[in-house]
Amino acid sequence: MGFGRILSVTDISASGLAAERLRMEVAANNIANSNSTRTPEGGAFRRKQVVFAAAYENALRASFGDDARQFRGVTVTGIQPDSSEMPRIHKPGHPDADADGFVTFPNVSLPNEMVDLITASRSYEANLRALKSFREIVQQALSLLRGA
Repeated sequence: MGFGRILSVTDISASGLAAERLRMEVAANNIANSNSTRTPEGGAFRRKQVVFAAAYENALRASFGDDARQFRGVTVTGIQPDSSEMPRIHKPGHPDADADGFVTFPNVSLPNEMVDLITASRSYEANLRALKSFREIVQQALSLLRGA
C-alpha cells in the first residue's frame, strides 16, 4: 500500500466528518427557523437539506493508480430547499395572514430534524472512531518497525 493510499483512508473519514458536520449545521438552522413565517426572500422559511454524493466513481476512474487522492469518500453536492408542501394554518390575527386568514408556515418537522441530528451525530462519531483506529494501527506498525 502506497503512501497516497494510506492518506486516502484518512481523506475518506475526513470527508465524512465534514459532510456530517454540515448536515448538523443545516438541521440546527432548520430548527432555529421552524417558526419563521417571514424571510428576507419573502414568504415562510423553507426547510433545507444537504445532498451527498459518493466519491466512489472517482476512485474507479483512477483505478487505484498513482492518483489515489481521487478517492475522497463523500462529497456534498449542495444544500437544496425541501420541496414538500408548506402547511397553511388559519390564524386571522397573525401579521402574515393572507386575505382569508391563513398563514403559511415553514415545512420543518421538529421530530424529523431531531432524527437528522442524531443520525448525523452518530455518523460523525463513527468516522471519528475510524480515524482513531487508523491512528492506533499506524502507531503499532511504527513501534513494530522500530523494534525490528
